[in-house]
Amino acid sequence: MSDSSMTPSVDAAVPPAPTLGAKLAAEGFGTFLLVFGGVGTAVFASNHFTEPGTASAVYVAIALAFGLTVLVGVYAFGPISGGHFNPAVTLGAAAAGRTPWRDVGPYIIAQIVGGVIASTALTLIGLFGPDGWLAAAQDAGFASNGWDALSPSGFEMPAAMIIEVILTGFFLLVILGATHPKRGTLFAGVAIGLSLTLIHLISIPVDNTSVNPARSIAAAIYGGTEALSQLWVFLVFPVIGAMIAGFAYRALFDSTGKVPIV
Repeated sequence: MSDSSMTPSVDAAVPPAPTLGAKLAAEGFGTFLLVFGGVGTAVFASNHFTEPGTASAVYVAIALAFGLTVLVGVYAFGPISGGHFNPAVTLGAAAAGRTPWRDVGPYIIAQIVGGVIASTALTLIGLFGPDGWLAAAQDAGFASNGWDALSPSGFEMPAAMIIEVILTGFFLLVILGATHPKRGTLFAGVAIGLSLTLIHLISIPVDNTSVNPARSIAAAIYGGTEALSQLWVFLVFPVIGAMIAGFAYRALFDSTGKVPIV
């Protein structure tokens, strides 16, 4: 005689789809992790390793911090919300047909809120640092994105525009490819995290690397008036890159048209 209570039902085997509220919470927590880990490393490490010759070590630490936070976030929150943590990624995913357009606005709001809470937490920690530490970090831009004086190597505005379009576009192509519903991989989080690490290694010297408007907003609000005045570039150009990549991926790799036989 079998015991039906020991037989899992279909409902028990397949978890219900996450609600929009759960998705927004996941996006908020994931973006908090990204900003707290990445911007936090940039702020704390840049003010600690001040000896000559340590700049390259700081760049590597910051690049790894951003990559690792995304890697962890994708595996922790990706099954709930898709693991965007980035308004440009959300818009690009919608352009590629992966995210409903109706979810774009709520996702972006959750991401911005999560990022701002993270940078606020970093500022609160700084209040209890050594004398003058927080003021010095804010005078240095609080790891904000920018050009000219805010660029670690003094690059001008056009350089920031170009590199943000290119790198955000390729970042989205990696995300769309690694998480494809039919051709994706279980190691998508690793690919995405390492690609973001590479992106930071390339572009930190140019503009401190955005590819993420939520990250840029979170840092700029504590980075001073110059950081805020330059913020628009890091809101507009990552989105341009992501939208181009989203539409291009859908046309090139997800087209349902038949290939003619020659």
